[in-house]
Amino acid sequence: MRRRFGTSAGLAIAGVALLVGLTACTFDDPQPTAPATARPTPSTPGTAAPTAPEFRPELSASENLPYFDWVNAGVVAANASAGGRDFIDALVAAGFDKAQMQVTADRTTVDLAADSVQFSVLFQGECLVGQYGPASGGYHGAVRPPLGTGTCLVGQTRPIDW
Repeated sequence: MRRRFGTSAGLAIAGVALLVGLTACTFDDPQPTAPATARPTPSTPGTAAPTAPEFRPELSASENLPYFDWVNAGVVAANASAGGRDFIDALVAAGFDKAQMQVTADRTTVDLAADSVQFSVLFQGECLVGQYGPASGGYHGAVRPPLGTGTCLVGQTRPIDW
C-alpha cells in the first residue's frame, strides 16, 4: 500500500513539474507590422540623422499621418501630461487648419482628469485622429473615415475657441 502512494505521489509531482515547465515557456511575439509612432533613432558619427517628416497639404491624410504623429510625439516629449490644447496648438503651428479640428475635454463631468484625450483634423476628406492619456497606453494616431455628420470624433467635444 505504501509503495502505491509513493508511486502516485511521484507521478503527481512529475505532472506538476511538467505543467510548471510548460507554463514557464515563452514564445516570441510577432513583430508589429508598423510602428505606432515614429521614434528617432540614434545615428552613428558621420551619418546623417533621420529627417523629420514634412507636411504635404496636397497629399492624403494617410500620407500625412507620419507628420501628424511626429508633431504629436513632440508634444508628448515636451510635456508628459499634455492636454487637448497642447495638441491643438502644436498641430496649428505645424500647418493644420484649426477650423477643421475637434478635441475632447481634459476633465470629466465630475472634474476628474480624463483617462485620455482625443483630437482630430478633418483633412482631405479623411480624419487624422490622435489619442493620448494613461488609459490609452500612450499616444496613438490613425486615419479614419469621417462620420456621417462630417466630423471625426464621436460624442461631445469642446469648443476650440482660443
